[in-house]
Amino acid sequence: MLESRVKRVRSQNVAWAVAAVALVAIVGSAGFRATPGVLIEPLRQEFGWSRGTISAAVSINLVLFGLTSPFAAALMERFGMRKVVAAAMLLVATGSGLTVFMNAGWQLILCWGVLVGLGTGSMALAFVATFTGRWFIKHRGVVTGILTAGGATGQLIFLPLLANLVAHHDWRVAALTVAGSALLVVPLVLWLLRDNPAELGVLPYGADPAEPVAPAPAPTGAARRAVGALRDAARTKTFWLLAAGFAICGATTNGLVGTHFIPAAHDHGMPSTTAAGLLALVGIFDIAGTVLSGWLTDRFDPRKLLGAYYGLRGLSLLVLPSLFAADPHPSMLVFVIFYGLDWVATVPPTIALCRQAFGAAAPIVFGWVFASHQLGAAAVAFVAGVVRDQSGTYAGAIYVAGLLSLVATGLSLAVRRPGEVRRWRLARA
Repeated sequence: MLESRVKRVRSQNVAWAVAAVALVAIVGSAGFRATPGVLIEPLRQEFGWSRGTISAAVSINLVLFGLTSPFAAALMERFGMRKVVAAAMLLVATGSGLTVFMNAGWQLILCWGVLVGLGTGSMALAFVATFTGRWFIKHRGVVTGILTAGGATGQLIFLPLLANLVAHHDWRVAALTVAGSALLVVPLVLWLLRDNPAELGVLPYGADPAEPVAPAPAPTGAARRAVGALRDAARTKTFWLLAAGFAICGATTNGLVGTHFIPAAHDHGMPSTTAAGLLALVGIFDIAGTVLSGWLTDRFDPRKLLGAYYGLRGLSLLVLPSLFAADPHPSMLVFVIFYGLDWVATVPPTIALCRQAFGAAAPIVFGWVFASHQLGAAAVAFVAGVVRDQSGTYAGAIYVAGLLSLVATGLSLAVRRPGEVRRWRLARA
């Protein structure tokens, strides 16, 4: 009994320590996620590019950010999380660093769209699903919430910093800051991140020492495994409901607010640094909201949580256009708090539903669900920029996003109840 207790305590300590390394990596990769909103105006002024042109580059980034995710999850099964995450951070650093030399639109697409899109996609939420699935049995929802909130923490750290660098120096200094931050994380990942508890001679957190631990999936072709997961998952109604809801989630967060909140506020006379501070404040409350959502996911029906999150988000977006002003008045601050608590609170219940429906293949299937998130984000990032160019305001795009969020409420509640979903396994090729 004493030996069993010692193993449990050691497993818990090691699991949390490795989770801390994963969190630092996620925060480090979040630097670029804060960059587009800060750099849209400086790039437009220096190169004369329209918001639509710049938004197109952001859209390509968001598409690759999503489509890379399921393949990255499969690569983590084959080569390990440590190698994939380190390579991803190098891609982010390379793409962000090369932007200082660009002078044409296609170079923006190559750096922002392709290189950074592939890098950040490999560090997306499929990494969170893979890590928590291997290292935690107990408190998976809470850990998922904490790691997901790492993106918001990165936003909180980088947004004010980047906005001030742009205001007082140059947008190139901001780009190099992101590149340097990503590079600093690489040695830490290679040194301390581990692919599974067995490498350190411990059990997953919450595992019973008397119970055998399920073996890791046998290495197979990453592309074949990712495509096979999509093929089999696409035969289920649950997959399509989750994917459609998550597409709306991406449209109403990364695509609309994450990309266009700062220029939309600037249209009403608010300084970009002030707007960036408000968006960073969203990140503060996002941390609390996402961790709380993880705790709730361990205890309540994920379908109902998703429905509530989307409904509340839709109502908040419908009032946003009336809140923009030159100064951040109290009503805008209430929106920031309310919207921030809801920003990525959808992630823990979505991952939980994927685990319930798709079992061991959940990280890869969630990667495809997350791909739909980014496709929705990419579409709205581009469309909202075009709407602004044509109409002179973002109001129409924001109203449509609010209505779509209400649709996502219905999609979430249509998912079968946990326990009614037939257990599913990926057929090995």
